[in-house]
Amino acid sequence: MIEKSNAIILHVTKHNDTTLIVNAYTEKYGRVAYLFVVGTSKASRQKRMLLSPLSIVTIESDYRAKESLQKIRNVEPLVLQQLQFDAVKGSVALFLSEFLMKVIREFEPSPKFFKFLTDTISLYNVMEEGKANFHLCFLFNLSSFLGFYPDTGSYHEGRFFDMLNGEFVASRPAHNHILMPYDAEKFMLLSRMNFSNLHLFKFSRDERREALERVIEYYRIHQGFNELKSIEILKTLFD
Repeated sequence: MIEKSNAIILHVTKHNDTTLIVNAYTEKYGRVAYLFVVGTSKASRQKRMLLSPLSIVTIESDYRAKESLQKIRNVEPLVLQQLQFDAVKGSVALFLSEFLMKVIREFEPSPKFFKFLTDTISLYNVMEEGKANFHLCFLFNLSSFLGFYPDTGSYHEGRFFDMLNGEFVASRPAHNHILMPYDAEKFMLLSRMNFSNLHLFKFSRDERREALERVIEYYRIHQGFNELKSIEILKTLFD
């Protein structure tokens, strides 16, 4: 059956000399793997450019629910994509798409989650002020859709952050998955970010790198994924 769905491109790999495997999170079907035939025409090359990390597109496919790979018939831009034309934003998009590939494990669609992704990625496309903090705010808020958003209501100055249970506590837990009070305060600071006030948070490169490491550690405790290949590039960005 020929159907269309809006989608966010997560990852593209070469299948053979003529086809690509495109992993996407779609509005209609959830996470889907597609086959895309690479042509030699100018139009085909332009379609290939639409498959950049975090591109928001409309995919027309011969969708068959029982197939592990769906065949793309056509792809069109849904949002004017600018991330790949900015070296810094393109690197962040590569990192976030790799991250999403690891944490999106449910194949069922979620309209609320899809809206969060499209709204925030669309905003990042045009963002200038505060763009250095976008990935931190994105990841912190993403955790709410995955079921382990930190209990920020339990925060008080001087408390530890229990990363295993996602809450701030007065006494040091018996396990080692904790942030000491100084680091817990910095972690709590991330919760005060939203996508309209990012420019107000002034971090040095080292502070931003440390904040990212704490967030990733928190995700690893709850998601258990392995190393991120693109993170080293990200750590060199943003003076």
